[in-house]
Amino acid sequence: MRMLLIFLILLAFPVLEVVLLFELASRYGWWVLGYLLASAAFGAALIMEERIVVFARLIQTLQEGRHPVLALLTSAKKMIAGILLILPGVLSDIVAVLLLIIPLPASRKPPVEDDGVIEGQWRRED
Repeated sequence: MRMLLIFLILLAFPVLEVVLLFELASRYGWWVLGYLLASAAFGAALIMEERIVVFARLIQTLQEGRHPVLALLTSAKKMIAGILLILPGVLSDIVAVLLLIIPLPASRKPPVEDDGVIEGQWRRED
């Protein structure tokens, strides 16, 4: 029963996409095709930019002393949003925009205690 419910949910998404696209195409005509092409171009540009930026973001996160998982999650979120923008449909574009808008929680930098004192042991040699 659970598998049937999951199957119906997965089947409903593309059906809703197609119904919504036909409804929008009947109202606005060829403008829908222009919208789909523009969103696909934006998605492809987002993926290409993220392929370049991912390593720089990872190195910067490591240099700042933060955990690298946050940088990888940010890049994965943008890649998934780019893929959803490439797919034709309005619902997938809405999900992609929500992925781009909603921020990930910021990781905290570990506190550094620096009072100018260097701790250590010493001994005097004469």
